[in-house]
Amino acid sequence: MTTFSQPKLSPNFSFRPRQRPGLLFLSIISVCASLATQAKDPSNTLDAIQVTGTRREELSQDIPVAVTIKTRAELDRTPAQTVADLLHGEIGTFVQQTTPGQGVVIVRGLKGSEVLHLVDGFRLNNAFFRNAPNQYPALVDALAVEQVEVVRGPSSVLYGSDAMGGVVHMITKEPKFAGREWQTSGIWKSRYGSADSSTHNRIALQTGREGLAMQLGSSYQDVKTLRVGGGEALPFTEFTARFADFALSWQPHEQHGLQVKMQYARQPKTPRFDELVPGFGQTRPTSSEFLFIPQARYFGLIRYKNGAATTLYDGFDLTIGRQDIVDGRLNRDFGSPNRDTEQSRSELGGVLMQFDKTLTDSLWTYGFERFDDRITSTRTRANISTGAISARAPRFPDGSSMDSNGAFVALDYYGIERLDIQAGLRHSRFDVKLPPVPGVGIGIDISPKQTTGNLGLRFTLTEQVNFVANIGRGFRAPNVFDLGAFGARPGNRFNQPNGELAPEVIDSVDTGVKWSTEKWQGEAYVFKSRYQDKITSLENGDRTPAGQIIVRNVNAAALDLYGIELMSRYQFSNKTKGYLSATLTRGTEKLTLSEDNADRIPPLFGKVGVSFSASDAVSFDAYSLYATRQDRLSARDLLDPRINPAGTAGWVSLNLRADWKLSDTIKMGFSAENVADKRYREHGTGLDEPGRNFGVSLDWGF
Repeated sequence: MTTFSQPKLSPNFSFRPRQRPGLLFLSIISVCASLATQAKDPSNTLDAIQVTGTRREELSQDIPVAVTIKTRAELDRTPAQTVADLLHGEIGTFVQQTTPGQGVVIVRGLKGSEVLHLVDGFRLNNAFFRNAPNQYPALVDALAVEQVEVVRGPSSVLYGSDAMGGVVHMITKEPKFAGREWQTSGIWKSRYGSADSSTHNRIALQTGREGLAMQLGSSYQDVKTLRVGGGEALPFTEFTARFADFALSWQPHEQHGLQVKMQYARQPKTPRFDELVPGFGQTRPTSSEFLFIPQARYFGLIRYKNGAATTLYDGFDLTIGRQDIVDGRLNRDFGSPNRDTEQSRSELGGVLMQFDKTLTDSLWTYGFERFDDRITSTRTRANISTGAISARAPRFPDGSSMDSNGAFVALDYYGIERLDIQAGLRHSRFDVKLPPVPGVGIGIDISPKQTTGNLGLRFTLTEQVNFVANIGRGFRAPNVFDLGAFGARPGNRFNQPNGELAPEVIDSVDTGVKWSTEKWQGEAYVFKSRYQDKITSLENGDRTPAGQIIVRNVNAAALDLYGIELMSRYQFSNKTKGYLSATLTRGTEKLTLSEDNADRIPPLFGKVGVSFSASDAVSFDAYSLYATRQDRLSARDLLDPRINPAGTAGWVSLNLRADWKLSDTIKMGFSAENVADKRYREHGTGLDEPGRNFGVSLDWGF
């Protein structure tokens, strides 16, 4: 017989910041501006090129938008089980993980479908992407990603629905060669972690010449039982994952280019830990069995780039893509003989076209997009005692669809000295259809519309310091997940469909400074958002003839969110660099007659560290990830078995890393995470973090 116990946490580490973020921010601006102007040479910066915040390549320093960037060099030094893990401790990006093999990023207090996820510019979010932590971002290979960019703040003008908290963009490698001779090369990446005896290996082969290049890659990930701080081994933490990808880059002419990408990911059998082990407030687990079996993603796109200028444009990009996501599950309630097997599939196709045109003192970007998503969903029940098999109502009405059309225009005006103004406008229309469910006889057909805009500015205070500000609106159209879970529900409820659901909207303003000098780079933002028409489930006071409480999803809630984001890097010498980040978010949710803390709001969190280059071949890094205590819980948080109702304890982890470049083609890394072997949990996460974890990485180019 298996013995279950309550999750254990380390002793509380608590720090309560002063509740005057505005005064703190003004102090930050003053200090940053005065120190940054002391630099003599602004040319040698630590800046990085982004594409997500403006849909074109620009230095992060030169745009008003708040963007978190992780380059390939940084990613190679970051231990990661999923893509989300690559962002631990970075400015504005809190990582939540319900079960191993999964993970999502919370941006400015929002998560799930409240944040848009992109892979190579194409939507990962689909029609059943839920507005809560989910597993789908893990279907992108962390070793295949070349750069991760997170836009913090509403981005619906450029990207449409779901971009309310921001955008998480995962960009994979585009193969390239120099010279007319045909060449072939490859790389082997290998990662090992001792806390879960995990291995993650990738091989990629490239061949081609200047103007024509191809890459073929494959990865395999194997994760064993997780050991947490203090030595306890957690059951139901094993999983495997398989990935494959192909990329083609062809430029037959200097003004024409073609790019093809195909990706495959599969987790054959991943247990959901928090369903199989009792959490806070539970004496037994919720489920006897709960497996994601399987989770899979199939993706392909063709992108054509034309640089031949005309009267209407200087160049345009045309992207045609298709993504299929398979969400398979097997579950059985604790003590029940009934085992349910289900599979839902999203088939998402899209066409995106973008034009650019430079006029006097301005750059215009405009375009349109269309997405069509088709949902198939089935569920069967098997009685393990009698062997009887029966059909059950699927998770979503089989044959549901969600189509969208959007057109946008964005202006970058730089005709005023020291001032850069960016503005944009978009109009979107959606058609969401859910056929009647057998036995329930209810269907939905809605066509919501939304117009949104934004305005941003960058004012050059000095050659090294920019003042930035943004105001804008984001939105999220109701999708099949919001509309499709009707009929009998747990808790003696009957969910009645609402054919009048409207898009959720968020109005947000942020302001801050960005500075970049020969030795010092950083940014500091304060933001405030008003999230309105939030979809939530409410009782209407009636019951069905069977006595079930009637509820339905309505646009009833509102959130007030605000916070501070700070990141800084300082080059003490040619060999030593220090860095830190800190993010604080607060949130309040309001209904007509009540007010409460918002759900799953992260505590103050961040990262602080120092790196040292002993030589061109050897470097060292010592850093701490940290989070303060979070006891500002909502009523929903208090009922969530993943969250301690007394609050999530604060914690600090100590981590070390050494990198050794053995030759021009071979690099090795050695890491020790959570050196003190503390047992702790990230707020809202379904299980404790790994204990003392020794890691080895190998990158071999050939």
